[in-house]
Amino acid sequence: MKKILLIATGGTIASKYTKEGLSPQISAEELLEYIPTAKEFCTIDTVQPFSLDSTNVCADHWLQLAQLIEKKYEFYDGFVICHGTDTMAYTAAALSYLIQNNRRPIVITGAQKPIDLAITDARSNLLDSLRFASHDRAHGISIVFGGKVIAGTRAKKEFSKSYNAFSSINYPDIASVHDNRIIFYIDDKDQNTRPLVFYHQMNTNIFLMKLIPGTDGRILDTLADSYDGLIIESFGVGGLPNYGNDSFLNALSDWISAGKLVCMATQVTHEGSDMEVYQVGKVIKEKFPILESYDMTLEASVTKMMWVLGQTQDLRECRRLFYKTINHDLLFV
Repeated sequence: MKKILLIATGGTIASKYTKEGLSPQISAEELLEYIPTAKEFCTIDTVQPFSLDSTNVCADHWLQLAQLIEKKYEFYDGFVICHGTDTMAYTAAALSYLIQNNRRPIVITGAQKPIDLAITDARSNLLDSLRFASHDRAHGISIVFGGKVIAGTRAKKEFSKSYNAFSSINYPDIASVHDNRIIFYIDDKDQNTRPLVFYHQMNTNIFLMKLIPGTDGRILDTLADSYDGLIIESFGVGGLPNYGNDSFLNALSDWISAGKLVCMATQVTHEGSDMEVYQVGKVIKEKFPILESYDMTLEASVTKMMWVLGQTQDLRECRRLFYKTINHDLLFV
């Protein structure tokens, strides 16, 4: 039997109703009491580094989880992290950058309903996650939710209440779980022979700005002193508006001159960015050495920039690292 470490961090799966709303109350050991059949195919130890609504999870917690897994890595065949759904995609992407080339599975899961309810997705999601983490072909960072296995850099929560909350964006599901069986669609475990690497730094001084019609580029001037990196969530395939005052051009010039990292992303969920298509994007890209998210999810773009700037301040090296494909995060450059 495979030996799995269950890491409980709170979230809806571990919540109970209180006068102030749902709040994490159920311990890691108690979670296992709801899925006794898991003992038939794996042995499970538990640990609970924190217990939070995932709204309160940030980079400090990602680093804490990565460090915990690093310390326990040699003692377990796989890891399952129970996590709230609201920031689960950020955590999965962040761990994909902090823990690279792992040939043992690290699975993140959760639920839309608490595990102690009569009708809930929690028990099936947790069982599926433990089953996937126990499979010989499983590896890397992934989310298991609603019968899907999604690469950690490709997941996005698209439904706020439905059980099929997560989708894989611009990339196929890694596998699916049906009737206690794992069906792999992508099986590349033997293709990765690079050594396991754990990283210990992230730069959280990143700002994400979502454009709306009429946004004045001068807002970037007020942010420049506080942030080392900027991601602009633009319209369509990517570009910047010009309302006749060159406010974005001037602000970008100042950011680039100060040696700060700037990336263009898109508000459109599927198919990614392509700044070469329209003048509003092509002129900007030719004038400034800005990055482009292409087919990466927003969650991956944000956490990857945090990871990149945590490793180096050299803009050329930042560019190389940002465009390095990690855990299936980037196909088109």
